[in-house]
Amino acid sequence: MKNLPKSSPEQYCYDHPRPALTVDIVLFHRAGADLEVLLIKRARAPFKGRWAFPGGFVDKDESLEAAAARELREETGLHGIKLEQLAAFGDPGRDPRGHTVSVVFYGTVNNRRAVIAADDAAEAAWHSASHPPKLAFDHQKLLRRAMERLEQESYPANSE
Repeated sequence: MKNLPKSSPEQYCYDHPRPALTVDIVLFHRAGADLEVLLIKRARAPFKGRWAFPGGFVDKDESLEAAAARELREETGLHGIKLEQLAAFGDPGRDPRGHTVSVVFYGTVNNRRAVIAADDAAEAAWHSASHPPKLAFDHQKLLRRAMERLEQESYPANSE
């Protein structure tokens, strides 16, 4: 990109709008026979007061992995957790702020870790994965996909 005068707004090589990019983190913990999932209660619109997965917008020049680790740390205080990319969700209308594509990461922790809500999370808590509270955005869909993946990993397909 050529150098632009300091007074010019940043310019892009495409004239048409692009979706925003976010990350969401689905983190599980097994409590005996029960499976728990980490949720945050949103402190801001949209869906203020509703439960959702930790996550947020990817910063400029930030990798997806770094964004997921940062959002998890900022909203729950958790860090150093191995996360794997699960899938991308980008249906128009999934976010009332505009077309947003989320790359979803998931992971599991062996020990139930204490969480501290911060940043744009009013609360952070572990909930039943099979009976979660009503979730914001399309996060019920994200939860189903993450649980399917977890089940596949627990019971790998027969290779015969």
